[in-house]
Amino acid sequence: MTIALEESEMQSVIRLEGVIDISSASELKELLIAVLGAGREVRISLEGARDLDVTAVELLWAAEREAVKAGIKLSPAASVPVPISASLEEAGLSLFGTVDQAGVASEVAG
Repeated sequence: MTIALEESEMQSVIRLEGVIDISSASELKELLIAVLGAGREVRISLEGARDLDVTAVELLWAAEREAVKAGIKLSPAASVPVPISASLEEAGLSLFGTVDQAGVASEVAG
């Protein structure tokens, strides 16, 4: 499990790698609160993620809702791995609008 932050004047990029689960929930939550509080665009990289548990999914879903309320763009940094997007779709979620009707992760220009 790795959670890393890269920041520039225009955006913050959070990179999630490996298995993101309850053991990393506190760290992820604090990081999401901090980057949303900065008011810059937020990009989430899931390319290196192997699995997101329900806690991680809930945190990303809540962050997306808060970003919308605050008028902050929150989007994937690149394509979402198909196994993760498929799992999200099976749960009835499509974070960042990245899963199409067929459950295929769409490419996001970065």
